[in-house]
Amino acid sequence: MARHRKARTPQLANKLIVTTSAWLLIFATNCASAAKFGLEIQPERKTGAELKKQETNQVRIAQQFGLGYLPLMIVRQHSLIEKHASAAGIGDVQVVWNRYPSGDAMSQALRAGFLDIASGGVVPLLRIWDRTREGLGVKGIATLSSMPLYLNTNNPKVKTLKDFADADRIALPAVKESIQAVVLQMAAAQAFGRENYALLDRLTVSMAHPDGFVALMSDKAQITAHLTSPPFQYEELENPNIHKVLSSYDVLNGPATFTTVWTRSQFRDRNPRTFRAVYNALREAVDIINKDKRYAAEIYVQQADSSLSVDTMYQIISKPEIDFSTVPLSVIEYAEFMHQIGAIGSLPEAWTEVFFPEIHRERGS
Repeated sequence: MARHRKARTPQLANKLIVTTSAWLLIFATNCASAAKFGLEIQPERKTGAELKKQETNQVRIAQQFGLGYLPLMIVRQHSLIEKHASAAGIGDVQVVWNRYPSGDAMSQALRAGFLDIASGGVVPLLRIWDRTREGLGVKGIATLSSMPLYLNTNNPKVKTLKDFADADRIALPAVKESIQAVVLQMAAAQAFGRENYALLDRLTVSMAHPDGFVALMSDKAQITAHLTSPPFQYEELENPNIHKVLSSYDVLNGPATFTTVWTRSQFRDRNPRTFRAVYNALREAVDIINKDKRYAAEIYVQQADSSLSVDTMYQIISKPEIDFSTVPLSVIEYAEFMHQIGAIGSLPEAWTEVFFPEIHRERGS
């Protein structure tokens, strides 16, 4: 079988382009400090440039940490957005890559106009969809992955959620806002009763996945649990002092979409061919992963600068519980819970309300 390879470049050249913009945070978060959100962006185009009659010649796209963003790594490795834009006759399109610690921070940049394409868990997508229905009209372009999220702990006394004590601290990407935070609330509602869904929120601490991983693995850190994603959760369980408390698949009674990609309706309306190029790039990236998972493992290790071997990453990607697909799965389960607790004001009747029409016709949807 043909291998989808591209000449390797030095690791530093493969790092996502990251610059800190404190003045953006002042604008987007009402004078909140950059340290509070850990927002890293690279604004290179004036807000509203997509209002020009011609399609944009630049796409600003961002990702977070972890295996759930592997399709975006493949897109970047093979310049797939540029490839499909060229095939559509758009011409040269510059793709600017950024990295963010959470979907909520990314959504703030998207709403402020400093980002075109955001990515993150289905929960941040549902939040911004709900908040922009009467304005920017943010919706999902496609999904990236379905994979379980594990709650791991180094506290031998904790076997279930009911064993957590006041001294425990649970790291996750964004308190109350991230998909991990909502999974914890759903699990708490099942364990303690619906009215007590927020009972464990007081124990949560916002940390990007790599930081949460380091904190849990450290004997000196105050973090005693980490609700995270692949590959971090599997790395943690290699430590004999760490064990799993629960999986999001337990909470949701089966597989569910983890990561998604979203944008403003304005971007799609003003740049229909560019939007289609992004969509086609995502589909091709998912196909590449599913056709050659060992090669996909190589790309992850390279782009994430992972300490894991390619063989180990290949074993993780090949797990039956992990799936890369552009088709949404179990989105409404999240939406129903979030609506019940008041996290979103509108309840979509179907997942198609949350995603643009291109994905509605995808096989399997």
